[in-house]
Amino acid sequence: MIVWTRRAVGLGLLAAPLAAALPASPVLSARAAEAEPDWAAIERRLGGRLGIAAASADRVLAAYRADARFPMCSTFKALAVAAVLARVDAGRETLDRVVSYGAGDLLSYAPVTRKALEAGAGTGRMSVADLCAATLIWSDNTAANLLLADLGGPEALTAWLRTTGDPVTRLDRTEPTLNTALPGDPRDTTTPDAMRATLGRVLLGTVLSPDSRARLEAWMVACETGRKRLRAGLPPDWIAGDKTGSGDNGTVNDVAILRPPGRAPILAAVYVTESTASPDTCAAAHAEIGRLIAARAHST
Repeated sequence: MIVWTRRAVGLGLLAAPLAAALPASPVLSARAAEAEPDWAAIERRLGGRLGIAAASADRVLAAYRADARFPMCSTFKALAVAAVLARVDAGRETLDRVVSYGAGDLLSYAPVTRKALEAGAGTGRMSVADLCAATLIWSDNTAANLLLADLGGPEALTAWLRTTGDPVTRLDRTEPTLNTALPGDPRDTTTPDAMRATLGRVLLGTVLSPDSRARLEAWMVACETGRKRLRAGLPPDWIAGDKTGSGDNGTVNDVAILRPPGRAPILAAVYVTESTASPDTCAAAHAEIGRLIAARAHST
């Protein structure tokens, strides 16, 4: 088995359940309106659409286009892995089950599954746990598709999300076609607030067992693709776990759980699409949003 453990894996704080409910989902209200000029200025610089939802258990920290639809791109992978872990909790899957795949399954972006395929002389063999880790830590597209197939396809993930209380988020396609991010296309979309609320249910609520919640968050903390996005703007003593997403049409996303020391965790979902700015500029905007969220959290 490939070892994925990084500094956050196994930290006891990741397994600690939180009973406090997050703010109600449908509209993150005027409590965040005071910060909206900051979000609007960032949106103008990016030249596209920006959507933000961020809240702790007792306070809305950011809301901007929070109920508008945005293409998820690879942020769906956090939800797919959560669905796999729910199957594990239900006894319908095991993390040590080995999944075999061939060259025909390999996509162009497959940093982990490609190595396993090469090591297997044309047949890749990875455990479900290693596929989950590859999906969240490196955003490996082949690993994500193999997990989706195990779940029953995109429609099965959407159906599972409905059982968790998410009436909004939908996945319609697999990698890489889900990244087309066409304006007005409802396929493979969510809203920032729906994603924020669903992350709260799977990471802090009762959808998953304590062990599965801890595992999901640890993989997100170990994520290698988000170092320049939201977490880049956070104070150094905060612990952050995230899942990025990037696609066509100027789409650059990040969703995260943020843990300020001594305070309730924050769930954040930030989506950018139709941007005319460079990927680096979009990443810098994510970092700026992270700084603004942290500043608002410290203001109370």
